[in-house]
Order: sequence, then structure tokens, then C-alpha cells
Amino acid sequence: MVTFVDRVTLHLRAGNGGNGCVSVKREKFKPLAGPDGGNGGDGGDVVLVADPQVTTLLSYHHSPHRTASNGGFGMGDHRSGAAGEVTELPIPVGTLVKDVDGTPLVDMIEPGMRFIVAPGGQGGLGNAALSNPKRKAPGFALLGVPGWQGDVVLELKTVADVALVGFPSAGKSSLIAAISAARPKIADYPFTTLHPNLGVVQAGDVRYTVADVPGLIEGASEGKGLGLEFLRHVERCTALVHVLDCATLEPGRDPLSDLDVILAELAAYPVPEGQIPLLERPQLVALNKVDVPEAKDLADLVRPELEARGYRVFDISTVSHAGLRQLTFALGEIVTAHRIEQAKTPPPERIVIRPRGSVKEFIVRVEGGTYGNVYRIIGEKPERWVQQTDFQNEEAVGYLADRLEKLGVETSLYRAGATPGATVVIGEGDGIVFDWQPTMTSMAELMTAPRGTDPRLFENNRRTTSERRERYHDRMDAKADARAELEAERIAEKSGDEGSE
Repeated sequence: MVTFVDRVTLHLRAGNGGNGCVSVKREKFKPLAGPDGGNGGDGGDVVLVADPQVTTLLSYHHSPHRTASNGGFGMGDHRSGAAGEVTELPIPVGTLVKDVDGTPLVDMIEPGMRFIVAPGGQGGLGNAALSNPKRKAPGFALLGVPGWQGDVVLELKTVADVALVGFPSAGKSSLIAAISAARPKIADYPFTTLHPNLGVVQAGDVRYTVADVPGLIEGASEGKGLGLEFLRHVERCTALVHVLDCATLEPGRDPLSDLDVILAELAAYPVPEGQIPLLERPQLVALNKVDVPEAKDLADLVRPELEARGYRVFDISTVSHAGLRQLTFALGEIVTAHRIEQAKTPPPERIVIRPRGSVKEFIVRVEGGTYGNVYRIIGEKPERWVQQTDFQNEEAVGYLADRLEKLGVETSLYRAGATPGATVVIGEGDGIVFDWQPTMTSMAELMTAPRGTDPRLFENNRRTTSERRERYHDRMDAKADARAELEAERIAEKSGDEGSE
């Protein structure tokens, strides 16, 4: 049964934005009082939170799929949809967040840090928000934008003050069990410890944490065994304790050769930029199992050589607890000095910059196709606008054409060599495909009424006084002309009768 997990891949889906509403206000004596469609709510974000109470990624190992709720749809009477609820995922302090390509996104090294790993989609505007003096009654609304969907990798790097390093079965687990309340699995075969164990040590007035890093072997820095999986837990430690087995029965091994192998692996492991290399950190040597007479003799033999290299050496026994008090107090001094040094330098201020758009709003990329060139438009705004457009609504399509034209898309297409009828794709992959026609000849410009208008709002059958007077005079003039025409016909008929006599 898995009890500790320090690397998982999360499959995330943020909430989709809600669609805007198309509505016209209707009241008694005001059948068409104007648009009142509300906006859609924004989709919920997926947020990572560094929680000191969480020590493993086990819950995400069992349930890697996490989602946030969608935003609500807009409604009439200017009612906006509800925003989607934020999904918070607590993770251990010291977790490194990467994308699927291995690029670091954020290092959650401080308790309480929050990172929006999957932003929710933007809600669509209702027709009330889209109205303006030229578009008084929009017959369309914008659709909600889908939320971010994808995978991220969480990689836990233990945050501890001291790391215990050494060969398998050197006694590291027994040591952490003897100096703290941790109860790791202990057995007499190599690689008993398969994951780091944390313990809290109280040395006088100083309290610090110790990590029992699973055993290292030669070639660990090159990925042999599980070396790389273990070495990353040493990155954040202040001091290192080399636990050397003085009672080993394996041929060709002794404390000095074991130390040389471990030092070579620590030197070959690259630490992130800005961190102190592992071998430049404070290091102590613990000669373990001195309760065995032969081991005590070997410890006395190698101690002068180790001290000549500049190490502080402690003879310890996890069985009799010999030398453990001296070792823990020495580590307490190192940790205290490091904390005092850190207090002098305030942590750098974290500035998060999220620009809404780049200087270049979009690019036009010409791609060869079977039936001629394909002009692909790549940019945050055009791609988002396409997602917001209801292509079943001609007015919404015309609004999209206006937005693209104002952004300069048509000018860029002309410069790229596009001609009317050319294939234009907006977005990567399949995207949205158009047979491009310039705005001046598009169907949107041939509509009988301007986009965004409703002729019912402008119906007015009542004539003004001047109009009634003009029509009255026209009617009187028409009657007078008719009487004059009849009189002329009567006179003409009378003259004809008299001539015949």
C-alpha cells in the first residue's frame, strides 16, 4: 500500500464562463423598453495552496482529476450569472509545480502561498452591456469562454533543516527514530526506507526538523536506482549529516570509501540556480554502530582522517543512544546560526505580473495547403473572440467581423497576400475556418438594417403639427386643382355645344 507520494501528475479543468443573456425589457405601456440581458458569471479557478499541515501528495495520487465549477448564465432584468466556486488544492510546503514539458511554473516554498494553476473562463457579456448609441438593441450576446484544461506535475522537495545521507542500511532510519518521535520502518536489509521521513528534534531551546533521505548508491546522480528521486529532498536542507556504517560486513566498504562515494554523488547533483551547492553547506559526520566493539575500533581508526578533512565527527549508537545528545546540540547550533543569518536578510518581495496582452496582439502565419495558402491568425484576443461568438446568429458574426477589423486583422491579411475567398483559420490546430471576404463585401454589410438595431424601437406614427399643416395644404391644393380641372372641362364642353348649333 502506498503511504508516501512525492510526484504526481494532476489533470485539471477550470470552470467555463457562463453565456450572456439576450433579453428586451417589457412592461405595461413599455412593450420594448430596451435590452436588459445580464452577463454570464466567470468560471471557477483551480488554486494551489501551500499548507504546512499537508506532508504528502498521496491524496492526488489516488484522485488526480480535479475540476472547478462553471459560471452561471446571465438572465433578464440585468441579472448576472453566479461566478463559479474556486477549487483550492492544499499541497505540502516545498512543492515545485511544473508543466508537462518540465518547465517550472512556481515553487511553493512559503506557507500560505497561493497560485492559480488553472484560471477559469471569462463570462460572456449580455446584450445590455453590448448596447451603445449606435447599437441600441443588440440581438445577440457573447458566449462564455472555456476554462483552462490540461496537466501539471507536482514534485515535492522536502523542507527540512537537516538531511541524513548515507548508504543503505547505514542506520539513518534508526537515528531519526532515536532523536525524534518519528517511527519509520526499520529492517536489516538494504532500501528498507523507500520515501523520506521527517522528524522534529528538540535540542535545548532549539527545535528543528530532520529528514531521513533513503539510501544512496554510486551513480545515484545519474539516475541509478532511485537516486534522483531521493536527492531532490536534500536540496532545501541547511546542513547535512553523513551517517557512516562502521559495522558493515560488505567487502570493499569502509567509512572513508562510503563517504567518498556519497560526496561524489552530492557534487554531481545540480541544484537550482540561486541555491548553495550541496557540498558548500555545513556537514557533520556521524560514525554509527559504535556499540559494536569492532565498529568502535574502526571509528577510532578513521576519526583522525575525517577530522583532517575538516569534518566534525561524532561517535554515535542508535541502540545505546551514545553520542546522540552531542550530535543534536551541534546541529541545533548550526540551524540557529542559519536562522539568524536569514533574519538579517528580509525575503524578497514577490511581484506577480499578469499582462493582459502583448505588444503584438496577433500574428498572421501563412501555411501551404492542398488548395492554396492558408492564413492562420494566432493571438489571445482573436481566439477568445471566436470562442465568444454564436455563429448561428448573423448579428453576432457581424460583431465579430467589426472587432477583427478594428484590431487590424483585415489589413494584416491584405499585407500577407490574402485575396477574397482565401482560407483563414483563427487559432492553433483545427481552429475556426473561414472563407475570408473583406468587410465591405460581407453579408453583414448588406443587411437591410444596421447591426444592433431593432426597427420596432423607432416606430412613431404620430405626425407633428407642421407635418399635419403641410399635408392639409397639399390636400387643399389638390382639391383646388381638381375643381379647376373640372371647370375647364365643363367650359370646353359648353363651347363645343354652342359651335355645333
